Amino acid sequence: TTVCPPCDNEMKSEAIVEHLCASEFALKMTIKEVKKENGDKVIIPRKRKALKLGPIRKKNLKKLVLLLKNGADCPCHQLDNLGHHFLIMGRQVKTQHLLTAIYKWDKKNKEFKKFMKKVKAPDCPTFPSVFK
Repeated sequence: TTVCPPCDNEMKSEAIVEHLCASEFALKMTIKEVKKENGDKVIIPRKRKALKLGPIRKKNLKKLVLLLKNGADCPCHQLDNLGHHFLIMGRQVKTQHLLTAIYKWDKKNKEFKKFMKKVKAPDCPTFPSVFK
């Protein structure tokens, strides 16, 4: 089986920053449980800290549930060991919070350290509005 796309990301600082720019929200979290529901993988956070909130209200963080759309049967190696902290990014679609990328929060990894330096002020491309 092929790996779920949000789980199949290389640990390169540029790629992580690109994901951060393309995502509406980014969270550092520990995971309480992962379950399957209607063909999706449902991720229930234990602790969460917002790096980028986007459409999520701070008061809704406590009830936040993340979905790995159609991910019930594809492997996600990051989720094999829930004892770690994770960097999770995603987008909100209606009332659902869809996972677009998941990385192990690995301070020993050189590329992750580079990302951590950039995360304070990510150099995201801005797209000028075509409707001016």
